[in-house]
Amino acid sequence: MARYDLVIANGTLVLPYLGTVRADVAVREGRIAAIGDGFDGEEVLDATGKLVFPAAVDAHYHLGIYRPLEVDAAQETRSSLVGGVGTVLSYFRTGQHYLNTTGPYGEIFPRVLEAVAGKAYTDYGFHLAPMDTAQVGEVGSLVDEHGVSSFKYYMFYKGFNLSADSRDAKAFTMSDEYDLGHLYQIMEAVAANQRPDRRVSLSLHCEQAELMRLFIDRVRAAGDPQTLKAYSDARPPLTERVAIGEATTLAHETGCPVNLLHLSSAVALDAARQARNTLPAMDIRCEVTLHHLCLDYTQGGLTAKVNPPIRSAADTEALWAGVLDGTVDWVASDHACCMEEHKGDQLWPALPGFGGTALLYPVLISEGLHKRGLSPQRVAELAAGNPARAYGLAGRKGQLMVGHDADFAIVDPELTQTVTTDLLLSGQDHCPFEGRELRGWPVATVVGGRIAYRDGKVVGEPAGRYISR
Repeated sequence: MARYDLVIANGTLVLPYLGTVRADVAVREGRIAAIGDGFDGEEVLDATGKLVFPAAVDAHYHLGIYRPLEVDAAQETRSSLVGGVGTVLSYFRTGQHYLNTTGPYGEIFPRVLEAVAGKAYTDYGFHLAPMDTAQVGEVGSLVDEHGVSSFKYYMFYKGFNLSADSRDAKAFTMSDEYDLGHLYQIMEAVAANQRPDRRVSLSLHCEQAELMRLFIDRVRAAGDPQTLKAYSDARPPLTERVAIGEATTLAHETGCPVNLLHLSSAVALDAARQARNTLPAMDIRCEVTLHHLCLDYTQGGLTAKVNPPIRSAADTEALWAGVLDGTVDWVASDHACCMEEHKGDQLWPALPGFGGTALLYPVLISEGLHKRGLSPQRVAELAAGNPARAYGLAGRKGQLMVGHDADFAIVDPELTQTVTTDLLLSGQDHCPFEGRELRGWPVATVVGGRIAYRDGKVVGEPAGRYISR
């Protein structure tokens, strides 16, 4: 009988699009070699009573946005292992934050890859944002030569910086014209690089800058309360609806596949549904984040400032309804390590974002499977299968099939833990989810056939690889 490098034994496999099956998995040279029963392995991981999911593909991530890339790569992908994540897809752009520079991606992107190489515990890829006209011209070479199959446009950067405390957008983006004309050019370039065997897509942060200006001025004139609700009122769901309408109109005109990121409200979700119904031939995919599914603006303080803002409890439930009815294609963390000192006690200068990657499977299992009846199969699709398909990883990630990378999240569906900052193994020194009790946690995460995390501890050194898509 063949002897394998690793065997995951006695677990229940969760197969996206198929269901669950009781079987063992055998691994050789980092790939799934066989599925069946009775395999002999150099190492055996006993998964009795556990669910074996494909390791999650955390498709919305920010390495190096507030700290050096190499530091975030080491500390934050370590945190990803806690959540059963085997691959992260991180956004990167030129301008302020990240490397605080501008220029050709042909020169800058190799610097990004060099900084992260040898530091990450998970496999990783990047989405890139063309910030100026010259970078739009690089889309084809980034696809063909660097394996970057996804790009991004931030709609509110037309008028604001990241914190929305400055309207000097040009200084922030370090670009020429960052407007709807620029967006149209990006869409043309992305559409021109489609092939029958690959999806090249544009991800969109949908908030409309001109309306934001009006509502921010109104909130500040009314006494400028320093609360999460004030931030939501200053960037209300209407700004999402209008931006989604603008973006999908241009996408339809150009034939550009789009991903509507971090939909935060019932209004945004309805706008996405309307676009799909009105334009059925279009490729429109929808993302929701963990924090918009779990937090509302009555909870926590400025440490939970994020873009788009945390909304009402009613919005949270509307997003869960979208997860349950299939409107939402995947759930991601939008992980951005941001230290408490960068939040401060003033709403407008506080930097937006925080970590959450360690909670990807725990939230979907606890709040989705246990609390709302989400099937294990649908959990696997939301965390792994669908983002892998959307972002050029199909055939390699997001599935438990022979020939795929041996990336697994072995989950104890009954393990109950209270979220603490220390539990998440991030470099971040606070956590807006602190104190939340979640039922269903990974007890082991396997990346490329290696046990990288087990029983609350990281195993071995970082061995994640850049994934060309």
